[in-house]
Amino acid sequence: MGVYRYLEELHKKKQSDLLRYTMRIRCWYYRQLATVHRVNHPTRPDRARKLGYKAKQGYVIYRVRVRRGGRKRMVRKGATMGKPTNQGVNQLKFQRSLQSVAEERVGRACGGLRVLNSYWVCEDSVYKYYEVILVDPAHKAVTRDARINWICKPVHKHRELRGLTSAGRKNRGLGKGHRYTKVIGSSRRGGWKRRNTLQLQRFR
Repeated sequence: MGVYRYLEELHKKKQSDLLRYTMRIRCWYYRQLATVHRVNHPTRPDRARKLGYKAKQGYVIYRVRVRRGGRKRMVRKGATMGKPTNQGVNQLKFQRSLQSVAEERVGRACGGLRVLNSYWVCEDSVYKYYEVILVDPAHKAVTRDARINWICKPVHKHRELRGLTSAGRKNRGLGKGHRYTKVIGSSRRGGWKRRNTLQLQRFR
């Protein structure tokens, strides 16, 4: 086994003494830093390489922290002023994952770069920490590389804001295989609407 395989096996046992100690130290250190900051090297090089990172010019890693927990409805004294079905305040969950939110925040902070992918680093009781892989679409090392220059097209601007990254597609319920037959043709809601709409031709 290569060194990356050993690193991968280590991260599969997150409750081992080694990883619990390492993550506790890391969380303490990351808490002292800014919410979004650049890092020189990926904390998990095995995971970063699996998701498309290359240790060369044009590739950047940013670390971001996102506050954990559900999303409480912002209403005064809990009065939602509506039907009983919409009166919930506390146990509401956000539609997208915290990883997708993390990608979005980095994408807004680094408007000139393209978000390629992201991965989990560590978490404590308050925050989750992610590292986001970004690519510079104007760098020659990227535009001349046939394996990555697809991301330089204008259609890939702010992929993270439109649910096109891996985390974003997962939240939209998209995928391949027999589990995802309901989402053929854009989305689950769009597919349902198309199948349940009666369309009659004008001349019949």
